[in-house]
Amino acid sequence: MSRRTGGRAARHALRSAPLSEDIKPVQPGQLGGRYKPLSDDALASIYSAMLDLLENVGFTRAIPSIIDLVSKAGGKLTPDGRLTFPRELIEWTLEVCARDITLYGQKPEHNLLLSGNKVYFGTAGAAVHIVDAWKTHDKYPDQIPYRESTLQDLYDAARLVDQLEHIHFFQRCMVARDIEDPFAMDLNTTYVSVMGTAKHCGVSYVDPVHAEAGLKLLNSIAGGEKQWRERPFASLSCCFVVPPMRFAEDACRVMEVCIRGGMPILLLAAGQAGATSPASLAGAVVQECAECLAALAIVNLMEKGHPAIFGPWPFVSDLRTGAMSGGSGEQAVLMAACGQVGRYLDLPTGIAAGMADSKTPDAQSGFEKAYTVTLAGHSGTNLVYESAGMQASLLGFGFESTMIDNDMLGAINRSVRGIEVDHDNLALETITDVCLNGPEHFLGHEATLSRMQSDYVYPEVGNRLTPAEWMELGSKNVNEPARERVQEILDTYFPSHIPDELDTRLREDFEILLPTEQMRPKHKQNSMD
Repeated sequence: MSRRTGGRAARHALRSAPLSEDIKPVQPGQLGGRYKPLSDDALASIYSAMLDLLENVGFTRAIPSIIDLVSKAGGKLTPDGRLTFPRELIEWTLEVCARDITLYGQKPEHNLLLSGNKVYFGTAGAAVHIVDAWKTHDKYPDQIPYRESTLQDLYDAARLVDQLEHIHFFQRCMVARDIEDPFAMDLNTTYVSVMGTAKHCGVSYVDPVHAEAGLKLLNSIAGGEKQWRERPFASLSCCFVVPPMRFAEDACRVMEVCIRGGMPILLLAAGQAGATSPASLAGAVVQECAECLAALAIVNLMEKGHPAIFGPWPFVSDLRTGAMSGGSGEQAVLMAACGQVGRYLDLPTGIAAGMADSKTPDAQSGFEKAYTVTLAGHSGTNLVYESAGMQASLLGFGFESTMIDNDMLGAINRSVRGIEVDHDNLALETITDVCLNGPEHFLGHEATLSRMQSDYVYPEVGNRLTPAEWMELGSKNVNEPARERVQEILDTYFPSHIPDELDTRLREDFEILLPTEQMRPKHKQNSMD
């Protein structure tokens, strides 16, 4: 037993040593695409149906500038006010649109190349609650409380993500419910996101004026408009459509501002199957993908080759109640199918997965997130949004959920990597050495020790102890070490990629609502006092 314990301790020490990037078992941008819920014939049929829908049905509520652009390119405005997109326009769009685009981080090591089947995982959402799973209500001691999310929570979520290896980008995952003014909310959401993490950030705006202010803020952080345009480290999440097939006028105007300002665009269409898109899964894919193709045409008519992400996000309803069901099996296969369509069209693509219906990080949450995110990653989509932290079908965000999901994403990314088969990996020499010359086991073998680092992913908070060891250490479930690790990060980690001097200038030029002292460690606050 002592020898076994000593061997385990040695292996743990080896694993605890920092890994250089070139030998890590998983990297951002592993190649997916092995899971294909749609056959080649099905993909061709879906694409044909998309073209038919755009050419013969079209959109209502198009703003004048879009009508002008599309009409000059061969589209038509029907007598009943529907703007149609001819097949030739869509085919032109697919010829000239941007591919192999880079979403930049504020630090180069966080750049994301959206090319082919490269897969990245990140956050997103607009939760209105924080899941305080480590607290209880006095009135309901057995219940986990939900409370309204705040600007401080959003900043804390960004800096938590900044420290988590398997979450590759950050998009707003909650709404700052302590800010009533929409302009102040949009501006401060952008501010705390880019202050909290050097990873690429997704932002959103409800009004063109808000987008203009957000771009001014981002330009200031980048060091000027030229520097921003060279490395835009934030992208717009644009819900340009109100399904079915109706443009969202204000969102389209925001999109125009951000395209002119050099910001990459996520073209997001989010119909709900059985409510705002067909109940049939194939029909939901057709509608949402067609909506996104129309928006992609508009983007390229405005500025050919502007970086844009194809973002069909068809959601699922529980048809018994009408409630959203983000953790269903139907949701998993539906999003994966959209990821496959994106690969079929060779477009930078982002879909959503990990939207557990469960209200807390429990067993239901685990299995719902695991299969939805796994299928999304294996579809080969470039970006998997909402893959960490979300509970209650996007109504709640949990910090320890995010910590647990980081472990899950590492394991899923390892499954996306797959198994390499070559002379070295077939290990014939190693097997021969162990059988003929060694102790007839692979423990301690040089090849085993090297593979511990390069081939295997280890959880940060997940438990792999024996039952006896687990009980000796307090019989903790995964939530407890997760919340301990979250608290450790939030107590000690304060990003410094944006200097204090620049932050001071930003606060002089913009109405920043998060106090400076809440963005510094306590010892620094005390020294300032």
